[in-house]
Amino acid sequence: MFEIEYKGANSVIISTKKSTLVVDPKLSLVGLRDVSTKDAVELATEARFALGAETARLNIEGPGEYGVAEFDIKGIAAQRHLDSESEPLISTIYRVEINETRIAIIGNIYEKLSETQLEEIGLIDILIIPVGGNGYTLDATGAATITRSIDPKIVIPVHYADAGIKYEVVQDALETFTKELGAPVEELPKFKLKQAAPLPAVLTTIVLARA
Repeated sequence: MFEIEYKGANSVIISTKKSTLVVDPKLSLVGLRDVSTKDAVELATEARFALGAETARLNIEGPGEYGVAEFDIKGIAAQRHLDSESEPLISTIYRVEINETRIAIIGNIYEKLSETQLEEIGLIDILIIPVGGNGYTLDATGAATITRSIDPKIVIPVHYADAGIKYEVVQDALETFTKELGAPVEELPKFKLKQAAPLPAVLTTIVLARA
């Protein structure tokens, strides 16, 4: 069993009974409290979203393969949303496996994935992806395109308009993405998946309340 909790911006916490993984914990960039990564695996889609806490179990900020606690993690280099093809790849897509469940975590990346990147990402059950747009992250159309190309069972949108968050640029409403994707929507405080529990038969958008 594991659960996914949304903290705002690109930050989520994925936790099992024994281990915790924290994605992009530096929420002080958007006016929220940083997420503690003490004794947790800290995962950053870009270095600027990392805390680099010495008390973390492991700090991961880039491509590579990592096996830690109950997580098998693969980092895949990606072009950042507004960077040109000639610039260094400073964003990282992550594939995280927990038992037999496969999760893809997308940061602020360019809207087109190469065949090589899609092969490295592989089959995915749950996709976590930013949707706010306006030149900072993927917009609704780009996020929907990537969602369809990865073809998960569940998509969890993050980084959209929120009155309690001070984004660098205005972010689009969540509804812009859900309408663009056109998948059934479920709203939950947290996403919980019990061992051997079935995933939805068709692509489903899971909207998590910000904790």
